[in-house]
Amino acid sequence: MLAAQRKGEFDNLEGAGKPLTPEDMSRVPQELRIAYKILKNADCLPPEIELQKEIITTEKMLAGVKDEQERYKVMKKLNFLIMKFNAMTNRSIRFEIPQKYEEALMSKMDSNRNTETPGE
Repeated sequence: MLAAQRKGEFDNLEGAGKPLTPEDMSRVPQELRIAYKILKNADCLPPEIELQKEIITTEKMLAGVKDEQERYKVMKKLNFLIMKFNAMTNRSIRFEIPQKYEEALMSKMDSNRNTETPGE
């Protein structure tokens, strides 16, 4: 690294010679700021953020699923993740993420019940 620095490989980097802008940690309690900084630098996210990312990924996956049974499984997973997120955040019900596919799941479950034969 020192050899690269001596060769001038770091001279034309964006922001070179300018002061670094400090992160806004005003909402984080003083005693937790160092821990948050360490976790952020290690690419560790709070569980809520990880869950939100998983919800977004699952929604994108659902958009590409064509098979009805697979779509049903992905919808169940998505609703579970949303329910878990809402329970984890303990927010007012007004701010909960809606279970977007609840109605579709319920109609699918009803149609499955109607097609089952007795004795199965």
